[in-house]
Parts: sequence; structure tokens; C-alpha cells
Amino acid sequence: MNTPSVDSPFAALLATQLTLGLPVELVALTPTYVPQMAQLESMAHSHPMSEGNLADCFGHLYRVLGLKLSAGSDANTDAVSDPDSVDGLLGFAIVQQIVDEVTLLDICLLPSQQGKGYGKLLLNAVVASAKASAAVVLMLEVRESNLAARALYQKAGFIESGRRKGYYPIAGGKEDAILMDLAITQE
Repeated sequence: MNTPSVDSPFAALLATQLTLGLPVELVALTPTYVPQMAQLESMAHSHPMSEGNLADCFGHLYRVLGLKLSAGSDANTDAVSDPDSVDGLLGFAIVQQIVDEVTLLDICLLPSQQGKGYGKLLLNAVVASAKASAAVVLMLEVRESNLAARALYQKAGFIESGRRKGYYPIAGGKEDAILMDLAITQE
């Protein structure tokens, strides 16, 4: 499998291009970030991943990208003044790659930072990483009720490829998981 390391020169250039003009930076996260990731998960998701599950997402099949406040951020930006930031961590994405298939396992963003384009930035970084690693498809699943995320994925070119009936727990029952795929074209 031809997977560039997240700290490769390509990744650094890509991260700079994606975050140009924003008070954030894309960085490769290490297992030392698991407690912050778990805290962010609990703030952003009704059924968050546990620290143990998050810790299991560090290994040769996984890439974990973080969205952090830039060291040189202007103190007047909303992100910098956000009291909810978790030690500067605003969000993250976890992907798993098996041969030429990449699965977006989790994308998580502080609720106070949602709707500002940071989710799109993380998703674009995931797509670019999938292309760079010679993937042919990027797959994900999303709660049926998560209309904002579904709209983001559709705008990025994902198409619904299936459903898992009653997959996600919700108050008083279960809801479907929508399976979505993005064909990756190598240019």
C-alpha cells in the first residue's frame, strides 16, 4: 500500500493550502491526543467514542488528522476566543485504509465551530489524503438525522450507496445509518 505519512512534505504543503487565511492548522495527531479527542467527542456527539476506541485508531491502517488553532492566530478570531476549544483542538478526522479503500470512521468538530467551513476543510483534507494514497473509493456512514453532515458529503460528491436499518441509538429507539461513497479519480 502506498500511503504517504501524514507528516510528509506533501501533507505539509496540502495542509498549508487548505488552511490558507484561516486561524487553524491541520496536523497529524498522535495517541497523546486521545484524552482531548474523547472530550471533544463527548461535546459533539450524542453517543461518543470511548477513549479506548479512539486509542485503537492509531496504527498502520489509520490516519488521524487534527484541526488545531494556529500558533500565530489573531486573538480576535472566533476560534481563538472559543472557551470550548480543547487545548487548542477544534476537531479531528479518523480514516482507515485497507488496500485501495478508505473509510472515514469519524469526523468531529466542536459544536461552536460547526457551520464555519471547518468540517469542509477536514473533509477536503481526508479526500486529498485518500487521493494521495491511491485509494479508489472513500466510504462513510452518517446518521439519517444528521442533515448538515449529509449535505456536506453530498456537496463533496458522495452518493448514497445503502442503509443500515436501526443502526444508531437515539433517545427512545434507533435510527438508520446512511452509507455513502465517493469514487476517487486519480489525475
